[in-house]
Amino acid sequence: MKTDLSNIRNIIFDLGNVILNLDFDASIRAFQELGLDRGVINRQQAYADPVFYQLETGAVSPEEFRNRVREILNNPMASDQQIDDAWYAMIRDIPENRVETLKRLKANYRIFLFSNTNEIHISRLHPEFEESYGFAFPALFEQDFYSHEIHERKPDLTSFEKVIQLAGVNPEETLFVDDLEKNIEAAKDAGLKVLWLKNGMEMADLF
Repeated sequence: MKTDLSNIRNIIFDLGNVILNLDFDASIRAFQELGLDRGVINRQQAYADPVFYQLETGAVSPEEFRNRVREILNNPMASDQQIDDAWYAMIRDIPENRVETLKRLKANYRIFLFSNTNEIHISRLHPEFEESYGFAFPALFEQDFYSHEIHERKPDLTSFEKVIQLAGVNPEETLFVDDLEKNIEAAKDAGLKVLWLKNGMEMADLF
């Protein structure tokens, strides 16, 4: 079933599990191997420490993040590379059908990206994408907004308001696509049209 894009001039895409495949558990397993207590670990507790969200809003540097992770792991010998690799383990692939969909949509709509992410992930993802596809990932979008660069993160209403302002879009003519219900609800509050990409739905099939 195709998405109704009548009266839509702009589309803002989330990144994780919309364009990019993610596996959060892969990072949890990698951190466990570095010392995180298997007895208490689960997805919620793995990212319960504020430092993960501080990294997403640029409130801490990658170096400060790694130092705090060493404390959480109780492993002062964990190297920067080991921590970065464990944190990046959740990043999977960006399928070609989604890339082609974005390229096709860009011919008729203003296309944007708004992602809760961080410097460690993006600094590795961008060159990997370019190596695979032969062009820069940001070229798929008119603008790409990353939480660590705009110092705001979803689902905070102020994050959507900032992106709307920076993109210069009319919310009533703008579709926001995300896989998380809390982000969808916040986007509605900001006046955006929304498409909730529920589990099992494929972005490329909907456009």
